[in-house]
Amino acid sequence: MSLQLGRNTFGDVANKGNVLSKEEAFALFNEWVLNPKLKLHMLQVGHLMKCWAAEKQGLDEAGQWRWEMAGLLHDADWDQWPDLHCKKIIEELESRNADPEIIRAIASHGHLHFGVIPETDMDKMLYAFDELSGLIHAYSLMRPGGYEGMDLKGVKKRLKEKSFAANVSREDIQDACERAGIVQDDLIQFIIPRQATVAAV
Repeated sequence: MSLQLGRNTFGDVANKGNVLSKEEAFALFNEWVLNPKLKLHMLQVGHLMKCWAAEKQGLDEAGQWRWEMAGLLHDADWDQWPDLHCKKIIEELESRNADPEIIRAIASHGHLHFGVIPETDMDKMLYAFDELSGLIHAYSLMRPGGYEGMDLKGVKKRLKEKSFAANVSREDIQDACERAGIVQDDLIQFIIPRQATVAAV
């Protein structure tokens, strides 16, 4: 579903640092997202964003939640309002005076669809985690042990199989890694053990 947002600025700079509380964010998440598979994807991406913020960005707990919130809510409107993705969640967060960096990250997580180029570290990592996380989870579902024993070689083999998780854009994954300046193999190895801890809801 393509929906060009027609703008490149989001939120109000006066709201920098503002976040929804975890209770508010999860209330929105549970109200808007009814599909359990989509919920799991959003939880996984949120967790990966939190881990990256902690381990690679060195952010404190508040900073980690900003990153996690972007991941948790990036697809919040996809389930019930696919024709308004991601316009509706952007407008909702703007109405709640959320940090513009979080809103912009959500707006840029699919620049070919929304017309917003990932620029900040948060933008780039949400874009990078989104598609790759989905493919790795799909791979876990076909393995008898799930995430246990999953390795880089197995994921790369599935990446090369265009028929596997065919809805996952290999081009987006490559583009995201290049924009973030990350070697794809390194990102896969970062995702596997951390995503494994959020394998079910």
